[in-house]
Amino acid sequence: MSESTINLVADIGGTNIRFGLVNDDGTTSDINTYQCDKYDSLADVIGVYLSSHACDGKTLNACLAIACPVENDQITMTNLPWTFSQSALKNELNINQLFLINDYTAIAHAVPLLNNSQKVQIGEGVAIAGKPISICGPGTGLGVANLVPTSDGWCCLGGEGGHVDFAPIDANEIKILNYLLDLKQHRISYEQLLCGRGLEQIYQAFLSIDNLPKHKLSAEEISAKAIEGSCPLCEKALEQFCKTLGSFAGNLALTLGCFGGVYIAGGIVPRFINFIKDSGFRQRFDAKGRLSSFINNIPTYVITEAQPGLIGASAYIRQQLSSMKGQM
Repeated sequence: MSESTINLVADIGGTNIRFGLVNDDGTTSDINTYQCDKYDSLADVIGVYLSSHACDGKTLNACLAIACPVENDQITMTNLPWTFSQSALKNELNINQLFLINDYTAIAHAVPLLNNSQKVQIGEGVAIAGKPISICGPGTGLGVANLVPTSDGWCCLGGEGGHVDFAPIDANEIKILNYLLDLKQHRISYEQLLCGRGLEQIYQAFLSIDNLPKHKLSAEEISAKAIEGSCPLCEKALEQFCKTLGSFAGNLALTLGCFGGVYIAGGIVPRFINFIKDSGFRQRFDAKGRLSSFINNIPTYVITEAQPGLIGASAYIRQQLSSMKGQM
């Protein structure tokens, strides 16, 4: 990157927006965080950041990772009252090249760059370089993304994999499925179990199954009580969460042949690394019948890096600009 060019990256969530400038070595500097609700529009907060970093007069490229669909020119943010046109934003801020990517695309592109201090391996397995990678992330929902290698680097395959049909494989999961169906939920997806609200629903299901009085706990309370060992039912619920996540992650490995590894992202699982290590997560990942030997050596990791979005956005913009330069 020349001194006359600025490559801006952003990780835009429902509460905060984080900006950084991409260095020649791919690292990100000048990182600042802003509260979204203090600004009327995305253009406003980008303008504030650019003004504070003396970017006037320089060629501006930008990659914005955003937690909403980005396929159309008109963008409506899921958790913010911001709507904007990609083309209008590009013109308003005089952006040379603008890339809008989904937040899970950014997380996916960060994965190949993570070192051992930014991830924790769960169970056995050895990653094979240059092979497909899957990422799933229990959080507010269940995000899914896949990476496949290409001649130009990595290509992210998005989609809505968290919404595939939930498939119970043991007696407890059958009972949980029936409990959810009794609540008039006519279709149960994996996301309805593998997210914050999902952990709460697993806990409520076990209360009902064991004929215990109704008692409302948040996902944070359930996981905290499970970790400290103060509530056997919370431990049972979190253990079930880990097992179901293992089955889902194993399904991703089977579907794509993810010999580069399967990564768990999101804000929930990093809170209980030791618990998931001791849980049935990996056993359920491997339990694929005749196909178990196909995935037994695929490693599974939990991403512990707090801000993979900027890392991935930096990797994405460098790859895209490099590819465009090679086509000139």
